[in-house]
Amino acid sequence: MELAMSQTPSRHRPQSPSPGTDTSSAGDSPLNYAPTERTVPTRSADRAAYDQETVHAILDEGYVCHLGFVRDGAPIVLPTLYGRVGDRLYLHGSTGSRPLRAAGQPDPGLAVCVTVTHVDGLVLAKSAFHHSINYRSVVVHGTAHQVTDPQEKTAALDALVDHVLPGRSADSRPGNAKELAATAVIRLDLREVSAKIRTGGPNDEPEDLTLPHWAGVLPVTPVYGTPIPADSQGPAIPEPAYLTAR
Repeated sequence: MELAMSQTPSRHRPQSPSPGTDTSSAGDSPLNYAPTERTVPTRSADRAAYDQETVHAILDEGYVCHLGFVRDGAPIVLPTLYGRVGDRLYLHGSTGSRPLRAAGQPDPGLAVCVTVTHVDGLVLAKSAFHHSINYRSVVVHGTAHQVTDPQEKTAALDALVDHVLPGRSADSRPGNAKELAATAVIRLDLREVSAKIRTGGPNDEPEDLTLPHWAGVLPVTPVYGTPIPADSQGPAIPEPAYLTAR
């Protein structure tokens, strides 16, 4: 089956670096990332993109990334939340997490690969071989390091909350000392990065165009339901505007 992947704009505004956070070394240029052997696709290279605007938009629209690394000689891939601040990604987890402990080593850190993918449509072709999906994806290679600066850690955790729902960090209790001590945050600079996007309909063979099978695209879009208040929610607390502004 033809399963090469695609990408498009974002639901979030790009975030600016927090005060005291140095991002000057991250990224190849203000506008583009330099292609590398690992970021140039071996298939459908024409679908790849390296511009910062496209990459950031895809990252900002996602909720879950997949964090890949090697542990004891075997590959591990974990789904987790993330947030972007400028040209950096932040991921968090328990201080007891093995990958986060490995990222805490000052040298060499933890070699990782992070991916984010959106499915935008199911592409149905006349032939089974040419079925595909329309998608937008980003792949980031690099070395992750644990965040130890308290100001950067606080800003990163706020970015993680606001990535899921912009404005939420200001409308919730900040982490206390015990919670912050139990939480580790890792940073990954956006340097070796590529996006890949597929759009459009099926690529049927000319001899298949007259076959009596439906062909086309079934669009896939996220739908947000009506907010459901917690059982403990009192009637005096109004529903925040950011819940219905989506």
